[in-house]
Amino acid sequence: DTLDRSPTQPPAPIHHLQINEFALIVMLHLHQFFCVHFPHSTRMQSLQVDSVQRWMEDLRHMTEVECMCVLQAKPIGVEEDSQQGELIVASGVGAGDHVARNNLQTLLRRALVVSTELGKMFQRLEKGRWQRVHSTAVRANCHVRSLVHEYSAARSTPPEMQKYEKSLLEKCMELTNITERCLHTDDEFFLKSMREAIHEILTDVSDSFSNMIDMALANEIQVLIKQIESSDSIHIIGSAISNLLSLTQDGPQLCSIIAKEGAVVALFKICRQDRFRDLYAHALRTVASICCVEEGINQLDKVDGILCLADILTDESSVEAARAEAAAVVAQITSPHHTSTQHLASFLESMHDIVTALIKLCESASCGEVFLLASAALANITFFDSMACEILLQLNAIQILLQACKDRQRVDTPYSKDQVVTILANLSVLEQCASEVLQEQGRLLLLLGEKPSSSSPSEGAACERVQQKAAVTLARLSRDPDVAQTAIQLKAVPRLIELCRSPTERNNSDSVLVACLAALRRLAAGCPDSIEAADHQQLIKPRLVDSFLLCSNMEESFV
Repeated sequence: DTLDRSPTQPPAPIHHLQINEFALIVMLHLHQFFCVHFPHSTRMQSLQVDSVQRWMEDLRHMTEVECMCVLQAKPIGVEEDSQQGELIVASGVGAGDHVARNNLQTLLRRALVVSTELGKMFQRLEKGRWQRVHSTAVRANCHVRSLVHEYSAARSTPPEMQKYEKSLLEKCMELTNITERCLHTDDEFFLKSMREAIHEILTDVSDSFSNMIDMALANEIQVLIKQIESSDSIHIIGSAISNLLSLTQDGPQLCSIIAKEGAVVALFKICRQDRFRDLYAHALRTVASICCVEEGINQLDKVDGILCLADILTDESSVEAARAEAAAVVAQITSPHHTSTQHLASFLESMHDIVTALIKLCESASCGEVFLLASAALANITFFDSMACEILLQLNAIQILLQACKDRQRVDTPYSKDQVVTILANLSVLEQCASEVLQEQGRLLLLLGEKPSSSSPSEGAACERVQQKAAVTLARLSRDPDVAQTAIQLKAVPRLIELCRSPTERNNSDSVLVACLAALRRLAAGCPDSIEAADHQQLIKPRLVDSFLLCSNMEESFV
């Protein structure tokens, strides 16, 4: 394709357009010259990939707005027989075969550009910056036409989507025309009425564009699912699953579309065929990502996905990676954040087998990621059914999990310790838990000293949760006199006092403070002599809320 030089171009921007055309032609000739004469030069390859492509991206912002009209749906490419393939303005896409393989990602990038322009237009309309409103409308119109043209050229468009495209293009043109009228008047009354009309049209354009993109994405997703369902090639199926997994990283809305198109059903069909065992882990990782939305969980429930997960987890011939990803799916569907619990009815039927397999996976995990996935699944399960806690006690889970905390290969981050101490906190409500904890109580108390190894906010938050849940567990278990006495002998009281009095020790966390005050009061009730008079006067004797206010307002120099 070449730049449009038809006589219908508007006369005003021709001078700018010719300058940019000339610069563009020079750059493309230089690009081809380097490809032919210096095919193996690292420096020239860097030039053709970085400088030329970056210049073309910058061109979109440097040219006059009217000049961009001429570039409607006009991708700029080198010769078809060139080794470097096709370069597309404003898309940031590389070689042609790469474009073909990543139709979906290209579509998403172009959609983001249009959405950004529409968002800018809403903002500028509110401020009454009419020149900017019109220029943004022109750019949005160009991008929409370019997107529609490129997508239609790459894939046959369904009839229903063609209607959306036609309507969208008409509305974009109407938006461009009506904003242009606002440039030639200073009549405030007219501009006010136009602002309302433009806002209405702009809302229609945004809605129509969103619907068109959803339909285009659904169309592309259907192609991937058909590949998974109809192909016998592990390579083709694996590639389609990789593309689906990549799409799930773009947010819940896309996961909902993927689920509605039947991806979960297709992926579980793969996981039920022995000949595709090498794809189990890959497929289950994708299922876990899709199940972040309710639609994905509903689809899993309809195809008895929980039974399939139980089979993989309990199958000793399954590789660790497949069992770890099955654990990830279990963790996802049992998350307390989900509002719907209908799917958990079928989960209860397989719970004993799943819990048993998960604690075995924690015990035999070869790395931190596997342990994290298995322990996260167990932590979520203990929230919704006390029977799971009883099963874990029977399986010696407390010793297994606390022993794992000594193994840096399995428990190497605060996130894993967070899962462990969550399980312990939920188990501690059972009376028989106290005797189990006594053997490993020193390891539990060490969790009160958890500190972040970096300045990462997420790691700091994980350490806060570990401290809080360790204190909660200790408070619950200290109803047993033997546990309370052992905790005092292991110097739990000084550490709890330190966490109460020093805000930096608890990362200024109020939840840690409350948990530590509760644990101290439980210990003091059984062993009042274990706490000094000054600490008793400030941390035990007052009402809990008064002790909380006192400690939360302490300056660091107080300690």
